[in-house]
Amino acid sequence: MARFLQNNKGIALILTILIISLLVSLTLQFNRSMRSDVHAAANLRDGIKLGCIAKSGFNSSLAVLLGDASEGKVDSLHETWADPKTLSENSASLFNQGRFEAQVLDHSARIQINSLVDDQQPQKFVPAQRDILKRLLTQFSLEDEEAENIINAIKDWIDSDSTDTDEFSRAENAYYQGLQRPYACKNAPIHFLEELLLVRGITEELFYGNEEMPGIADFLSPVGDGIININTADPVVLKTLSAEITDEMVTNMLEYRDDEERDLSAINWNERVGVSDVPVEDSLLATSSTYFEIISKGFKGAMVKQVIGMVKRTEQEFEVLSWKIE
Repeated sequence: MARFLQNNKGIALILTILIISLLVSLTLQFNRSMRSDVHAAANLRDGIKLGCIAKSGFNSSLAVLLGDASEGKVDSLHETWADPKTLSENSASLFNQGRFEAQVLDHSARIQINSLVDDQQPQKFVPAQRDILKRLLTQFSLEDEEAENIINAIKDWIDSDSTDTDEFSRAENAYYQGLQRPYACKNAPIHFLEELLLVRGITEELFYGNEEMPGIADFLSPVGDGIININTADPVVLKTLSAEITDEMVTNMLEYRDDEERDLSAINWNERVGVSDVPVEDSLLATSSTYFEIISKGFKGAMVKQVIGMVKRTEQEFEVLSWKIE
């Protein structure tokens, strides 16, 4: 028995196997950790590259906009900035790996939501802007009363006072504080259009649309001075310019401005296509644009990064009003 206990060769073998197993386990764990760090570093590197590619698309589009401003004062959908394919077609040749797709959206062709309220008297509507917004909302299957309530709620959201515009469609702080998840009424201009989702009566379907029809977000803007470029405005927006504009008139306007030989410099060119007897305030119309949204996506393999910026353009310079990377 004593001789058996003195024989420790088996214990040495077991200890050796345990040590080797431990070393193998540590090596595998270290290998996994290193591979994870390598992948993380590669993703970080590719993310930085994608961000730079997307920014290149943004800056390229901005250069096109500035070049266009120096060439003339008329903006239409025939120009280079309005064609995403032209803006992006040579991007792959600029980079060893990756490309961008850029798009410029004319926000001077949209209904500018903050123009609903008078700057000098923020407790009052701007009547013309109120009428335009109502005509927009009623194109989305809303009854007159529903449209009125939403318009009153938007005004209460962006005006500076805390008084309900309408006692029956209350949409000031008391209403929002009484919700299951309460929040404050902004009582200030809208900076990002998505803020409208917080306004009483505006649903996601109304804002974003569905498979059958777009949402109001496609026709509104948080920037602008209330003047609409009729050379670039969507048919839905053109129809809001007067209660007497018919679908046929809108079609005639589109056909007229789609012809590159037409002169689109005068704000009353619409009178040449049968809209002469329709009351449209010339002070609401323009044939040039000041506010634009630039969307640039950088691509590298399956990875995508997007840059979105809102800019204000004048003849000689530009101002970036907002900027985000997604």
